[in-house]
Amino acid sequence: MNTDILERYLIEVVTKGEAEKALSGSPTGYIGFEPSGVPHLGTGVFLPTKINDLVSIGIEMEVLLADWHAMVNDKLNGDLDLIRKSGELLRDTMLAMGLDHKVKFTWAEDLSSEPGYWKLLLKMAKNTSLTRIRRALPIMGRTEEDSGSDFSKLIYPMMQVTDIAYREYDFALGGMDQRHAHMLSRDISSKKGLKKVVALHAPLISSLKGGGRMDPVSGEMDKMSKSDPNTGIFITDTPEEIRRKISGALCTPGEIEGNPVMDIAKWVIFPRMRGDIIVNRPEKKGGDLVLQNSTEFVERYSKGEIHPLDLKQFVSEKLTDILKPALKVAEENKHIIDEIQRARTVKN
Repeated sequence: MNTDILERYLIEVVTKGEAEKALSGSPTGYIGFEPSGVPHLGTGVFLPTKINDLVSIGIEMEVLLADWHAMVNDKLNGDLDLIRKSGELLRDTMLAMGLDHKVKFTWAEDLSSEPGYWKLLLKMAKNTSLTRIRRALPIMGRTEEDSGSDFSKLIYPMMQVTDIAYREYDFALGGMDQRHAHMLSRDISSKKGLKKVVALHAPLISSLKGGGRMDPVSGEMDKMSKSDPNTGIFITDTPEEIRRKISGALCTPGEIEGNPVMDIAKWVIFPRMRGDIIVNRPEKKGGDLVLQNSTEFVERYSKGEIHPLDLKQFVSEKLTDILKPALKVAEENKHIIDEIQRARTVKN
């Protein structure tokens, strides 16, 4: 039963056997977030749901607000004060959206200031190569060429590996875009004879413009981006903006994979629903459709029995309701959000 909950809403677990062994003890886990803007559906809504899953099966979870990582990655122009404000906004959003209050929040600056952190980083670095580190750069939305003019970019992957090793976590949760870092961590830990972290990879919600399939070579994919407000839904979006964005989103009839509207239904809405799923439709279109579960919903859409317009209306209505607590956080922090958005318009 615990492994069923562990795997729920994930793309992969590396490895399941190691996960079962870890769950038999007193496991710990973490997820890192780079504070870099206004939270969207993935960071503010979907991932808290998954973190709660892990807490429910006995994993002591920690959220690392990766302020130093964001500074290295030039987020918010490297302004650590503003990065901190962004991290606080993310923390408040996650808690408002129901994140279990037992989850601990830690700043990367505090972690990296502890005795032994940088000593461990150097020891870990001696067990990998420059080529291997370069291949991990997509975790920060960068290419191998980006490190040519800024050496600190090469330190970033090793910081993420050290975050995991220093705390000796049993589980590391992240989107599929973090797979490079998790595999690098497992590879180095294996060479050093250390405990290998179990990697839990969650889906990335597709950009509303479409194109959500991951490139198997680069590991990159089009996803909701804080840098383009039209690619996704953010906690600042009003009901009117949600309807407008969903109305204009790609939503191919019968297509499940790469369908951003279906992504939102699968990863954001269905996990928060209980009981029957009701799709409101006019009588001339067959009237309301009552479905027993999300599996039936997806199957009916794939067969063309649910029209894209009905899916869009369903998602718009449910999202508006689900995001009310997050929108309240946004309204209470409008001055900080304005400051963040002004900073994001400045080109580095």
